[in-house]
Amino acid sequence: MKKTWIVGTRGSKLALKQTEIVMGRLASLYPQFRFSHKIIKTTGDTIWDKPLHLIGGKGLFVKEIEEALLAGEIDMAVHSMKDMPAELPDGLTLGAVLERENPRDAFISVRHKRLFDVGPGAKIGTGSLRRRAQLLGLNKKIEVVPLRGNVDTRLRKLREQNMDGIILACAGVKRMGFGDQITEIISFDQMVPP
Repeated sequence: MKKTWIVGTRGSKLALKQTEIVMGRLASLYPQFRFSHKIIKTTGDTIWDKPLHLIGGKGLFVKEIEEALLAGEIDMAVHSMKDMPAELPDGLTLGAVLERENPRDAFISVRHKRLFDVGPGAKIGTGSLRRRAQLLGLNKKIEVVPLRGNVDTRLRKLREQNMDGIILACAGVKRMGFGDQITEIISFDQMVPP
């Protein structure tokens, strides 16, 4: 009987996709083992009505998973690096990092071909303080709208909330199979990625 390693992850579609990629890599490197995932709900998954910086920032999507790892409920965890705090709790280590996808941000719009095409008063959605600051640095006359949710939820909100565009991580959009909806991959000169 093969040993099964339990991989802790959030339940979002993107987290599950990334966990699937990691488990596939591990299975090809270690065919003598099986890998299965366990979904762990985090604080960040339960509070949707407030911007992240108002409810605690980085650790919101990892704390409960780290606790499960320390308690032995899971054998390893998969996170997006953007969700990781600078310091890990005692007893945990960063075991591996996959090669990085395109680190740039993506502009998605049904009205404009480029981010620079938006005019004064344009509504641009993002959930990131970094992106908000850089957007306002590029164009102080736009309105930055708070935007949270999975990639597909954010794409739906783009249309439902009558926004001029949204800014998302290029890597996440592509991993979720929505790369064809990217209007523009934003240059490093315009927006510096994390």
